[in-house]
Amino acid sequence: RKPQSTMDKDRKMMMFGLLLAAFVSPVIAGEWRASVVRSLDALVSSCVVIPCSFTHPEGNLPTSRLRGIWHISNQRDQCIYHEDNTLVLDNFKGRTKLLGHLGQSNCTLEIIEIKDHDSGPFCFRIELRPKETGTLEKFSFVEQCVDLKMLPDPPKPKLTHLKSAVQGLPFVLTCTVLHTCPSRAPKLTWSRGTADGITEVNREIHAGNWEMQSILTFIPEDEDDHSDVTCTSTFNGGRTSSKTLTLYVKRTENYNHIIIPTVAAIGTALIFAVFIILIVKKYKSRIVELQSQEGSMWNRLSRLSRR
Repeated sequence: RKPQSTMDKDRKMMMFGLLLAAFVSPVIAGEWRASVVRSLDALVSSCVVIPCSFTHPEGNLPTSRLRGIWHISNQRDQCIYHEDNTLVLDNFKGRTKLLGHLGQSNCTLEIIEIKDHDSGPFCFRIELRPKETGTLEKFSFVEQCVDLKMLPDPPKPKLTHLKSAVQGLPFVLTCTVLHTCPSRAPKLTWSRGTADGITEVNREIHAGNWEMQSILTFIPEDEDDHSDVTCTSTFNGGRTSSKTLTLYVKRTENYNHIIIPTVAAIGTALIFAVFIILIVKKYKSRIVELQSQEGSMWNRLSRLSRR
């Protein structure tokens, strides 16, 4: 049997644990969190899409009960996006919108017509409307903000190919350009080729950063050797950049320069051989004829001498 003092101590520890659990549980269960990409490049005059998502302990919430707000850093009254357009800073009116549905925990923001002073940092804030009566709940995530790095010039595309160009064989050329606005992705165009020979792929390489690819397939000919192929990227807002590749086309192996002279030489040799054989035959027959004539004359002379 435990002493009374030990039992009292255990009872106090149990009560303290229950009180601590009662205090901590609502904090953990009631915690709202947001996930925002921390830094992105943004092309001046183009657009940028800022990935954003959040979690909450309220179960399924309809978008109608949620209000998403984007503001400048700790200045919560300096809104760059608000469903009430009158509360948006004049400099951002008509340039921002949410791309996702708040009911699906998506708070992704699009900013168009990027200005060179749109550097941020920009933070997300959400408000939860009560079902019927009650107070409006507000949750700010100033520790999860995004900084924008302004790009004065558009990034240049990159041209790559796995194999060398060979006359008469399919040649694949890939043009790749990086961007941060998948909702209005840059358009890639080629200086040659047709739409049937072009394939496009737009994929996210890491949070908020995308890669637009255009794959061109064509068959180079002999006249394409030392010719140029150019890929041009046109960004939202009209800014362009391009990259040019000079083609070096390998000619298909052709042995005509060996076969034709060889055949001609063999043909000439055969004709010459036949000609020589005919001459030799004719010469031999003439010799035989002369010999027969000489033999008959000798016989006559022999007969005359005997007489």
